[in-house]
Amino acid sequence: MLWSGWGDPAKARELPPQIRELLHDLLGVREPAAPAASFESVRLAPVTLSPARLAALADVVGHEQVLTSRAARIRHTRGKSTPDLLRMRAGDGSAAPDAVLLPGSHQEVAALLRLCAAERIAVVPFGGGTCVVGGLAASRSGFAGVVALDLARLDRLVSVDAESMVVTAEPGLRAPEAERLLERHGLTLGHFPQSYEYATLGGFAAARSSGQASAGYGRFDDMVVGLTVATPSGDLDLGRAPKSAAGPDLRQLLLGSEGVFGVITALRLRVRRVPGRRVYEGWRFASFREGTAALRVLAQEGPLPTVLRLSDETETMIGLARPDDIGGGSSSCLVIAGYEGPAEEPAEGPIEGPVERPTEGLGTGSPATSVEGRRAGAGAVLARMGGVPLGTEPGRAWEHGRFSAPYLRDSLLAAGATVETIETAGFWSALPRLYDAVRLALLGALESPLVMCHISHVYETGASLYFTVVTAQKGDPVAQWERAKEAVSAAIVAAGGTISHHHGVGRDHREAYAAELGPVGVDILRAVKARLDPSGILNPGILIP
Repeated sequence: MLWSGWGDPAKARELPPQIRELLHDLLGVREPAAPAASFESVRLAPVTLSPARLAALADVVGHEQVLTSRAARIRHTRGKSTPDLLRMRAGDGSAAPDAVLLPGSHQEVAALLRLCAAERIAVVPFGGGTCVVGGLAASRSGFAGVVALDLARLDRLVSVDAESMVVTAEPGLRAPEAERLLERHGLTLGHFPQSYEYATLGGFAAARSSGQASAGYGRFDDMVVGLTVATPSGDLDLGRAPKSAAGPDLRQLLLGSEGVFGVITALRLRVRRVPGRRVYEGWRFASFREGTAALRVLAQEGPLPTVLRLSDETETMIGLARPDDIGGGSSSCLVIAGYEGPAEEPAEGPIEGPVERPTEGLGTGSPATSVEGRRAGAGAVLARMGGVPLGTEPGRAWEHGRFSAPYLRDSLLAAGATVETIETAGFWSALPRLYDAVRLALLGALESPLVMCHISHVYETGASLYFTVVTAQKGDPVAQWERAKEAVSAAIVAAGGTISHHHGVGRDHREAYAAELGPVGVDILRAVKARLDPSGILNPGILIP
């Protein structure tokens, strides 16, 4: 993982000259005044942990699993939000941990938490490092030091219960490796968020991740049937049945908790059969409003595709739905619909219009339903709602570039543009108001920004909105974005949306989360924190207002 950007450095790319010219003409983007800092020039604070405390930590996990090198500290500094990357590109490593710990078992995690609580050492659980809400920069105030608890050694697929379609896995298992191991058993999680190539299963659970195929497979929290968690106060082993009426479900308390209540050391996850066939196709709608109406009908009446996303007019025009061909978009609005299911004889060519085929019994994405059956049924709905079929080429282009957008973000930062994302969700009836509120807040807070949006996660009752904003860097780009972020967060709360659909809370959303919860809700979180982590060592300053 690139220390000051996203992913594999070999995949980084320069923006074409015509795109740079467009950015200059449209947004006033200019080359940054100073080049990005080198790895060697990153400024780090001195290690504050005493040799005695470092030795005590090493007694738990082994001396070779306590890293204090400059490289290890830098690579565990912050996450991958635009403010995080802007600070790292400026050489600001002030949030670096004093040491990186690599436990190899639940018992070692539990022992480390007890020791850190006794010694007042703050602990930042670390998975893939893909957080985009400031959730990896713990507060140092009142602590002897800060350590990153890297779970990379907890990376096993522990067991497979094919009869129950449940697997047990450790939290440091990265998503691509998890899929490779599951495929040996003919299974898949079906969870493919944009962070897929680097994120871990534990991170998915801790942040309530939602993948690009959520319409068919559900969110990651829908997949979690059990958790083992180490806390400074003791262990939790949650989930002994698919569903239970035995009081409130404590699994839900840990899902999305971002490491402030405990450290997940094992997950029991629902899995599905690996699909034998995948088909992705494009549809064109005249407006975002019409496309949204079509997605609502599919979500409420079915048949629901496995992947369903709608880009607004601006995102379609820019071509952000296909990052490998940026600038190659067109007018109107693009829908990508994807279907996954058992292998079967393909239809004769792409479905190009309404198909008069009964939809009864097709379901809303059931794995047992044929790909062509759901494709025909959903196509009939999309055509009835005003959609024009574009065939499979847009779908193939989206599939090819589905994980490329973060690399494009890095290229834009290097060119002198600030680019960041805002995501929220609301009920269908509130979605137009929420869409307008976020756009107006961004347009008011930034100087002539480019604002794009798509819907990528749908439910019977509502959907998510995912905005991408591009603007010229002015003065202090971190402060510039923080002002815009504050305005947008207030607009989301006022419009009745949630402050986050799938990115989480971290530091960036903490105050707006408090407004969303209300004072009693905040008190509940603080009470849980006090019981599980009375010394407050776990990710201090994150999530809890």
